[in-house]
Amino acid sequence: MKSTRLILLLLPAMFFLAKASAEPLKVGDPAPVVTGVTDTGDKLNLGDVYQKQPYTLVYFYPKADTPGCTKQGCSLRDSYETLTKKGVAVIGVSHDDVAAQKAFKEKYNLPFTLIADTDKSVINAFGVPTRSVPLVGEFASRSAYLIKDGKIVYADYKGTTDKQAEAILAVVGE
Repeated sequence: MKSTRLILLLLPAMFFLAKASAEPLKVGDPAPVVTGVTDTGDKLNLGDVYQKQPYTLVYFYPKADTPGCTKQGCSLRDSYETLTKKGVAVIGVSHDDVAAQKAFKEKYNLPFTLIADTDKSVINAFGVPTRSVPLVGEFASRSAYLIKDGKIVYADYKGTTDKQAEAILAVVGE
């Protein structure tokens, strides 16, 4: 019990002391063509996704089934029909493994693909900053990139949690 309290007291300090890395892609940059492992364990080449829809939203979140990440995913879930009618394919990415991504997707009925980026290939390709938190692990910074014709057309470096779908729909013209 004492160790749990100590961890809870130290957690904010650990996040403050965490080191960030990477320089994110900017609007106008080419979208990375990279392959990731999905929540089903299959490989997905993002370059193939870019060609199938007018827009692709690739959004990054720190950890599946945490409050902010759940709000972000559910925002996109709740507007998924409208997003797809506007030609937006949605893909979520975090460091979580396949089992965690699958459980997150099932628990919240997320209708889009999640990538289990345990090797950081997708995170690094987009230049998403990560934070290494002592005793906890590494987390991608919340962010979102909208891609059209192979280029980044919108970048949200803070990942508007419960307003993520609203922000994307504003860009594609709801």
